Amino acid sequence: MSQPENALPEPQVELNDKTIRLIGIPFFGIAIPNLTGMFGTLGIRDGAYWLGYVYFISLAALIWHGNRYLLFRTRKRFTWFDRPIEKLILLFMNNIFYTSPLTIAWLCMWYVWVGFDVKWNTILIVTLVNVICVLFVTHVYETVFMVKEQQGEQVRNAQLSKAKAEAELEALKNQIDPHFMFNSLNSLSYLISTHPPTAKLFTENLADVYRYILSQKDRSLVVLEDEFAFMEKYAELLRLRFGKALDLQKHFNGSTEKEFLIPPISAFVALENAVKHNEISERVPLRIDFHMDHDVLRIENHLQPKRSLQHSSHIGLKNLDERFKILTGKGIESGKSAEVFYVLLPLIRI
Repeated sequence: MSQPENALPEPQVELNDKTIRLIGIPFFGIAIPNLTGMFGTLGIRDGAYWLGYVYFISLAALIWHGNRYLLFRTRKRFTWFDRPIEKLILLFMNNIFYTSPLTIAWLCMWYVWVGFDVKWNTILIVTLVNVICVLFVTHVYETVFMVKEQQGEQVRNAQLSKAKAEAELEALKNQIDPHFMFNSLNSLSYLISTHPPTAKLFTENLADVYRYILSQKDRSLVVLEDEFAFMEKYAELLRLRFGKALDLQKHFNGSTEKEFLIPPISAFVALENAVKHNEISERVPLRIDFHMDHDVLRIENHLQPKRSLQHSSHIGLKNLDERFKILTGKGIESGKSAEVFYVLLPLIRI
């Protein structure tokens, strides 16, 4: 089965042990024969003495790379989490039944080559030392692998969290479209039945507003100044229906708008929510106030609920709260008193 295009790849653990091998193999190949007396009476003037180092470094290389290969092969079959006992047994068997015979055969050939009597006690000691050293090196390899796997898992979890947040954000952005269009079409339906010429102008302005919404869908944050410029366009659209009955008041200077970022189309959603749920007419005009208070945009309006509220999809402010949590780490706040409904939008200072 092919992997989905947007699926995250499984973490691959790569181990760059070239340096440790270049150091470790010659070290063991030189140290062990000297510490165990394998050179016997050979001195630095004997050719076999220097060839012996090549001989024992070759043995160290065979032991190291052979056990390394067996370790990597074992890792493909078992892990410490699903079958730890089987893996432990297999590691010991690989070590003992590969390292021990190879060491014994290699040392016997050494004694024959240099003409010494075979010293089985020395062979036993060297074999035991080699097995212990292999166990130690294997333990180091496993530790490094587990650390890298843990780091890889953390990276993968972070990638999954990021992908999940991006997917959720994209879904929330897509919800804006039907929400906006639903309310706009309700207004257009009203104008068609009451003021057909105005309905035509409303349709043209609606296209401009929707074009802006589409242009901002791929952006996470916009300057507050741009958001207010867009809201003014939307307000012009609304005034085609409500005339002077809709009043927007901004209670801070223009320079403040350049100092903050906000998720796009967010203040617009709060404005749209107020328009949707409140009565607006020449007899009962609606005033919406915008205040700035400690890096928070406060949008409030007098409560004048519609007598017959149309069906609500209930995704406006909920959608907005989820978007803010993903993008800013803070949710919005909303509430009402006896006369006022308010929405608090946290801003990001530039």
